Amino acid sequence: MDDTNQLQRRLKLKHVVAIGIAYMSPFAVFDTFGIASDVSSGHVPAAYIIVFTAILFTALSYGKLVKKYPAAGSVYTYTKNILNPYLGIIAGWITFLAYLALPMINALLAKIYLSAALPEVPDWIWIVGLILVISILNIFGVKLAASLNMLLVAFQFIVGVIFIYLNVRSIIKGPESFISLSELFPSGMGFSGLFAGAALLALSFIGFDAITTLSEETIEPKKTIPRAIILVASIGGIFFFMVTFFMQSLFPDVSVFNDIEGASPEIAYTIGGNLFLSIFTAGALFSVFASGLAAQVSASRLLYAMGRDNVLPKGFFGYLHPRLNTPVPNILFIGLLALSSLFLDLTMATSLINVGAFTAFSFVNICVIANYLKTKTKRTIGFTFGNLIFPLVGLGFIIYLWSSLDFMSIIAGLIWALLGVVYLLISTGFFSKEPPKIDFEELEM
Repeated sequence: MDDTNQLQRRLKLKHVVAIGIAYMSPFAVFDTFGIASDVSSGHVPAAYIIVFTAILFTALSYGKLVKKYPAAGSVYTYTKNILNPYLGIIAGWITFLAYLALPMINALLAKIYLSAALPEVPDWIWIVGLILVISILNIFGVKLAASLNMLLVAFQFIVGVIFIYLNVRSIIKGPESFISLSELFPSGMGFSGLFAGAALLALSFIGFDAITTLSEETIEPKKTIPRAIILVASIGGIFFFMVTFFMQSLFPDVSVFNDIEGASPEIAYTIGGNLFLSIFTAGALFSVFASGLAAQVSASRLLYAMGRDNVLPKGFFGYLHPRLNTPVPNILFIGLLALSSLFLDLTMATSLINVGAFTAFSFVNICVIANYLKTKTKRTIGFTFGNLIFPLVGLGFIIYLWSSLDFMSIIAGLIWALLGVVYLLISTGFFSKEPPKIDFEELEM
């Protein structure tokens, strides 16, 4: 393969994990706590245990597929090689919604945080400024973005540890007590509210899969990427549970807050005053920046894989800068698309993420199941559980998540999918030609 059109392997496990955690945005646990507590009737920690267990099955499916196809295209690559080339294009097209919408959400959140602190500055400046800085950093290389994300993620976890410490101190001093095991899963607890909370919190784990788009830039991807996927999902799950365990212990009833959606800043002020609220706000801004940086990395690699295959115009989307070794046109293209956040709100952007992420999760589990049915090797009990039962469980949970989406999310997804089908029909001459396949042996060089 021509080295000028090949991503270089520079990333180690720590870099990949940092990008995955940054994409997943640890501070999402604070943004969703108030609403999740209300929906689950004060059982957010239990809801996180359920959603983590369910998501883990899908994470295992990703780990299996990345060993088989260590390429930058993630679900697009898996689907087109295991199921159908045309279906792979549609899967990649719909999945791109999640990668596209996350930079929008991060730009909108940055605007909300910074406009509250500096209301005299026009809103659009924060959106344009964030997208511009993120794009420039990503152009100068994935390792720079990964190293910066390591620092930003470390700061977020430090803020999270301080948050937990202040919660524990307040619980010890006050009349509240820590949640007991019997209170974590009480016998009379309604499962409908608990699973509704789990469906909402599933969004917290979106991002562990994005690191599969870095397979071609990772050293020993068949070993490193599966480990990173499990680590990112596990670190996120433990962090989310720990934070919400102590938050729920201190505030079992979120109706005491003036704004349920903004409960976390109120908690930060209650336990640490203005000083900690300032630190907490800085952590939230760092989270937005890191997540936007990681999202643009992943989205540009997905477009690059589709461009290299000539699914999208190769001269533009399949181009790598000869010195920087980054898909510069894709990065700029995603930055321009992210500017649409000037005209969107959080609800619409979140809907786009849901559709894209759930599509990716569904196809990944289906691919593992299809690969199991096609295999001619001996099917032991362990092999059957790992390649059939586990992905079926993962797919079942994702189907439940699909049923929880609102009507507008479904409509937005169908319109985007229809546009993809129209483009596919035109670009393939009404299915008269197939997209070229990638030589995965060459990618291992």
